[in-house]
Amino acid sequence: MSLNTIYLLGRLTHDPEMRYGGNTSICKFKIAVNRPGKAQEGQPNADFFQLTAFGKTAEFITKYFTKGQQILIVGYLRNNNWTDQQGNKHYDNAICVEKVYFADSKRESIQAPEQTEGYYSLDESDEDLPF
Repeated sequence: MSLNTIYLLGRLTHDPEMRYGGNTSICKFKIAVNRPGKAQEGQPNADFFQLTAFGKTAEFITKYFTKGQQILIVGYLRNNNWTDQQGNKHYDNAICVEKVYFADSKRESIQAPEQTEGYYSLDESDEDLPF
């Protein structure tokens, strides 16, 4: 048996970037994931992860997620290795996204209606009422 599953819950540090490789959609984005405890300045400690999604998942992320939104991802770690033109071997790890979930609370995602000019407050006095 083998297991290679990653769960990350964090906030997007930038808007997702979409590009196309051949006939496949590729979305790259980065999230900040808070660690327990606080840094000396009182700010949370965070780890930053670069993520890659493909196909319909990539299109969904690009369409529905923006900088600052909280996102839950399920994915896997992929090892990449290649040899450059000078013959040097390189090794890299990539986190590939398989599923995404909205993680912001509904209260955070609902924006208050904009206030418009020309409104006035009503007098709450009951003295002028005919009853």
